[in-house]
Amino acid sequence: MEKHKHVVVIYPHPDDESFGAAGTIVNFREQGVPVTYLCGTLGEMGRNMGNPTFANRETLPEIRKKEITEACKVLDMELRLLGYRDKTLEYEERNEVAQHLKGILEEIEPTLVITHYPDHAVHPDHNALGAAAVEAVRLMDPEKRPTVWAQAITRTHVEDLGKPDVVNDVRNNFDKKMEAILCHQSQASGVIRSWNQSDDMTDDLKEQAKERLGFESFYIWKY
Repeated sequence: MEKHKHVVVIYPHPDDESFGAAGTIVNFREQGVPVTYLCGTLGEMGRNMGNPTFANRETLPEIRKKEITEACKVLDMELRLLGYRDKTLEYEERNEVAQHLKGILEEIEPTLVITHYPDHAVHPDHNALGAAAVEAVRLMDPEKRPTVWAQAITRTHVEDLGKPDVVNDVRNNFDKKMEAILCHQSQASGVIRSWNQSDDMTDDLKEQAKERLGFESFYIWKY
C-alpha cells in the first residue's frame, strides 16, 4: 500500500471498523502509520443485545463503548467518539457534521480518510456520515486534502460504480481482524449466527469469515 503519514477512519458505529476495515488498519499500523478512528455513535439503538441476552437498551451504550475501546486496543489505533445519536445521523444538518469533521481533520492532518460511500453503504447512518466525511474533505484547502477511500457495501455497487480502485487482501492478518470483531460481543454473535447457527468460532466458521471478509475494497473519491 502507498505510504501515508496518518490515516483517519470515519464510520458511524462501534464494529463498523472491525468488519469493514480492520485488516487495512492492521496493515497501516504494521507500517508504523498512525490510525485514528472517529466513531460517530455508540450504536445504542443496535438490535443485538448478546446471545444469550446480556444487555438492554439502557446498558447497551456503555457495553458498546467498552467493546469499541477494546477493539481499538487490538487494532492499536486511537479512538475519538463524536457523540452523535445512533440512527439519527441522517437527520443531522449535513454541513454542521461536515464542519465538525473538518475541524478534526485539520487538527490531525491525515493523508488518507477511510469512510463509507454515500448511497452505497446500506444503512442510513453509514450513508449520512460517509456523505458528511466526503463533504468535510471537499471543504478543506485543496492543497491539504487527504485522499478519500470510500467503502461501498450495497450488493449492486460493482454494477453501479465499477470495480473498486483499492482491494486489500487481508487474509494474512485475518486473525487480528477476527480478534477485533469478537471484541464486539454484543453484535458479533448475531452476525456469526447468521452465517452458521453457532456462536463458537470453529475452524470452519473462521474459514467462512475469511471468505466473506478477507478482502477490503474501496473507491477513491474524485473531487
